[in-house]
This record gives sequence, structure tokens and C-alpha cells, in this order.
Amino acid sequence: MKTLNDYIEKLNKLNFKGMYNSDFFLTWEKSDDELEALFTIADALRFMRENNISTKVFESGLGVSLFRDNSTRTRFSFTSASKLLGLEVQDLDEGKSQVAHGETVRETSNMISFMADVIGIRDDMYIGKGNAYMREVSDAVKQGNKDGILEQRPTLVNLQCDIDHPTQSMADMLHIIHEFGGVENLKGKKIAMSWAYSPSYGKPLSVPQGIVGLMTRMGMDVVLAHPDGYEIMSDVEEVAKANAAKSGGSFTKTNSMEEAFRDADIVYPKSWAPFVAMEKRTELYGNGDFDGIKALEKELLAQNAEHKDWACTEEMMKLTKAGKATYMHCLPADITGVSCEEGEVDASVFDRYRIPLYKQASYKPYIIAAMILLSKFENPQATLKTLEKVAKQRKFD
Repeated sequence: MKTLNDYIEKLNKLNFKGMYNSDFFLTWEKSDDELEALFTIADALRFMRENNISTKVFESGLGVSLFRDNSTRTRFSFTSASKLLGLEVQDLDEGKSQVAHGETVRETSNMISFMADVIGIRDDMYIGKGNAYMREVSDAVKQGNKDGILEQRPTLVNLQCDIDHPTQSMADMLHIIHEFGGVENLKGKKIAMSWAYSPSYGKPLSVPQGIVGLMTRMGMDVVLAHPDGYEIMSDVEEVAKANAAKSGGSFTKTNSMEEAFRDADIVYPKSWAPFVAMEKRTELYGNGDFDGIKALEKELLAQNAEHKDWACTEEMMKLTKAGKATYMHCLPADITGVSCEEGEVDASVFDRYRIPLYKQASYKPYIIAAMILLSKFENPQATLKTLEKVAKQRKFD
């Protein structure tokens, strides 16, 4: 039977000092020990909540969220994580702010941060913009803290950008760790990160990039599959190659969904837009060329329609290891005959994996909470011990 001390002892063996007072932008900027510490803290927080132990480490404070794209899971996960630790949450609605009146990023960042301990940002739609914006906000609050404007420097958490979706990939990884009984059991496991048909266009690249950028660190055999023309960022591919070489796993690419699924232990069929198209889209929006955007959308929808056979069907699943691979998706999936006429996955496949899919999503609040806690507390082991000693009930009986 697990105890909280088991998690604390595990943390004692890891070097994660670099996480203190730092931001979380990209998984490949963190060390193996830092990622392991994050998984451990996430599991510890879940353990505490399941055992009715309060995890409120803040008596007051604010978590600020800024979503420049629609969100259900990540939005509620950020709010849940912040409140799990004792923070209140305020959404920054740029339409109701002074941004439209010329307020600079530096000014906005400081004005929202007087009592903020964390800022979560989703900015995933434009290549070269989202991650850069997050770093600009981070630099602004660092300087604000240095200048004595802010009593504390808020931690910045990437809730999805143009490059990576670290809260998603980390939650996915923790789900896989639990599904396969530990990190030590992942070496040599094959995961297919595959493009799949969608009747919509413009889906961000950050999920497939996040998956290949993280799973290659675990000694897994990662296969990136997509039709010709649906490439991801070459820089991220280089990260995946380097990770695989270091971990003893592999990173390969194929233009065949069947090849990717064959004997796979895990499959992750998910639509995304071609990198080249997203670059063009960013340029068109920057120029205010809305006619060009409409023409690009029409072109990409037609391109997608040429690959309707790239779908996670019952036949495709039979190609996987023993026909029983773990099916994963960041949700919401385009389900054939349910959410669309033809989409990423057959309804029968999705229904069969619905419960584990929802469990996969359930790790995200704990991952985000762990990111916040590791950044704000230099000795999280002592913090966890104090919480256990106080033994305040989360929910009074």
C-alpha cells in the first residue's frame, strides 16, 4: 500500500533544483530528474486528494489564465490545479482589457501580476508567435519583480503554444506510466503518433510535436506517421532524434498509417495542419489578408479530403500488438458518425476506449499543479510532510 512517504523518498533521490523559481515552456528544456520529480509530485497530490488530505499550500494568491484559443480540458485543469493548491483564478479576457488601447505586453504582464503566483497561457494558433509571447510575458514579470513592482515573480506555465503542449504530453506520459506499470516498462514499447483525417483545418502541431519530443526520452520506439505534405517542425524532429539516441529508443517516420500501427503498443491518431500551411496562415493573418485565409482554408480542407483513409478503424486496430494497443487522444476526437460524418476514429473504437481516455485526461490537473508547486517551493518534500502532519481534511466528514 502506497504512503505519502514513498513519494517523498523518491523525490529525495532526484535532482530537480532547477525547477525552483522557473517557468515551464517545453518538456525538452527540463532534465530527466526534473520530469521524474514532476510525475512524482503529481502522483503525490492525487494520492493526498484521494485520501482527503488538503493540499492547500497557498492561503491566498491568484492564478491568471489567458486562453487565445478554445479549451475545455486544459482550461478546467488549470483552474482545478490552482484551486487544489489554494489559489483563486482569474481569466484574462483581452477583449475586456486595455490591450486594444495600446497597452504593451510588459504593462499588461505587470498589471495582472500584483498578487499572482502563476500565469497560464494558451497561444497555439500562429507559428513563431505563441511560445515567443509566453517568454515575453515571463521576461516582463521577472523584471517587474527585480524592480520591486511585484513582491513575487509569477511562474509561467505553457498551456499550449505553437511548438509544444507540455501539460498534455506530460499527462499522457503519466497515463502511459500507470498503464504499463512504471517507466522501467516503457523501453522498447512502440508508440504510433499518426495523423488522422479531420473535416476541419488548422489544428495545431503542438500535440504531435509534444508527443515525439517527450516519448522519445523514455526509450520508446516512436513512429511519426503522416501523409506526404503534413510535416511537423524540423527542429522538433531533431529533438526527437537526439532524445532517442540518448535513451536507447528510436524515432522513425513513415507515410503509411498501416506501417505505424503494425505491432504498436500505443496508437495516437490525431489530425494536425501541415507546418508549411500554418506558416502561411500566420503570414496571412499578420497581413490582414482574410480573402487569402479563406482560400487557404478551402485548399487545406480539399487536401485533407484526399486522405480520408487515414482513420483509426477496427481494421487498423487489428494491426496493433495482439489487436489490443492502448488508444490515446488529447480530446475532443472527431468520431465518425458521432461528431462528424467521417473523422479520426470509428465510434466503436472510441467507445471501447472511452473510460481509459477520460482517465488519460484526468492526469492534467495534477501535472499542472505539480508544475506550480515545484516552481514555488524549493523543498517540496518538506511541504508535503507539513501537509501530512497538519492533516487538514480537504472535505469535512
